Amino acid sequence: MRPFSLLFLSFLLTGCGAEAPLDVKGTDITQSADFTAGKRQLALTDHNGRPVTLDSFKGKVVVLFFGYTHCPDVCPTTLSDMATAMKLLPPAEAARVQVLFASVDPERDTPETLKAYVPYFHPGFLGLYGTPAQVAQAAREFKIVYRKHVEPGATGYLVDHSAGSYVLDWKGDLRLYLPFALPPADIAHDLSVLIRSSKDAA
Repeated sequence: MRPFSLLFLSFLLTGCGAEAPLDVKGTDITQSADFTAGKRQLALTDHNGRPVTLDSFKGKVVVLFFGYTHCPDVCPTTLSDMATAMKLLPPAEAARVQVLFASVDPERDTPETLKAYVPYFHPGFLGLYGTPAQVAQAAREFKIVYRKHVEPGATGYLVDHSAGSYVLDWKGDLRLYLPFALPPADIAHDLSVLIRSSKDAA
């Protein structure tokens, strides 16, 4: 598949505020003007059939990735890297992280499909799904771009989509952007920094 490069350079750290910059390998977007305004809900359903929003995960650091189960490369790589990063964290810190995989392919990603796919990488990971309208709304909240892509002669289709992950702190505020293929050790480092930052602020 051909992942979109998230239209990212346009919103790096354009504001100013009280939060001190984080010493991270990804990008600290705490003060990004594109994300400081507006309330994000992420109103979807998890692969166990439970309606969830971002408020459902308050108290945890949340890693959010938009993808789909038929993805041939970016999605399984990202989930695998996240699973490795979780193993690199001390158990007490790993317990404070929730990884969410939000499907941008509501046509094929049923609850059963997500339940078989997402926990394969890590038993604590959750797949999220919704109606096409719900998925579109969630994607807009996080400035995710996605579209169905049919290769000539193919019987199925791919979905081009933004390839990075977002990290939210224990209050549900957006803090980090992790680009695709960031090494697991760097992901673990950034999650640990944010967890320690959350402890200090609590």
